[in-house]
Amino acid sequence: MHITHRHSWQVTTAEAKTIQLQLAGEVVREGKLTNPRLIAGVDISVNRWDKTGTGAVVVLDYPSLEIVEVKVVTDKVTFPYVPGLLTFREAPLILAALEELTVTPDLLMVDGQGIAHPRRIGLAAHLGLCLGIPTIGCAKSRLCGECGELPFEQGSHAGLFDNGEVIGAVVRTRTGVKPLYVSIGHMIDLDGAIHWVEECCRGYRLPEPTRLAHQGAGGHLSKK
Repeated sequence: MHITHRHSWQVTTAEAKTIQLQLAGEVVREGKLTNPRLIAGVDISVNRWDKTGTGAVVVLDYPSLEIVEVKVVTDKVTFPYVPGLLTFREAPLILAALEELTVTPDLLMVDGQGIAHPRRIGLAAHLGLCLGIPTIGCAKSRLCGECGELPFEQGSHAGLFDNGEVIGAVVRTRTGVKPLYVSIGHMIDLDGAIHWVEECCRGYRLPEPTRLAHQGAGGHLSKK
């Protein structure tokens, strides 16, 4: 698939923050997605011992959610672990995997933040700008923001706020399990992001695109 490389990934932490601030204003926080044919998920695993990482992309048919294509790339990880700058550690491997796809997904779900980020441009938002397709941040933990009490029932969700701004939603995708932190990535609104995350959950906490991408990054999913 086509990827626009907006900048070098070989940057310092100070340069990375500057890039985020420059690009954050380009993120599109609206858009309605109807009848997607292909939905993809991405994730990465890092081996701390040899400083390598594995990025995986899994493309699923919708609505069956059957696997269409899997691409996995392993390479050195050179950027340090810095909260808020994980894009610069993870995106190069994910983009390398995406470049190998023979199909172009209509929607990308990312195991990471969208605009629920201190500078409003987490991994999902950044990837959206590089790819030019709708993206959703679907994180397992919170990076910033506050929310109220969330009922334990599946389907419950509440707004995630930061300094009075709605930056995402806390979504219970399975009764009694920890919620997910869903946020706009690019070219989709928050209601749409919540809808598609819930639509792609099939009995697990994680939606199928990122759940299978996690397996792929860990070497537990066969390639197609």
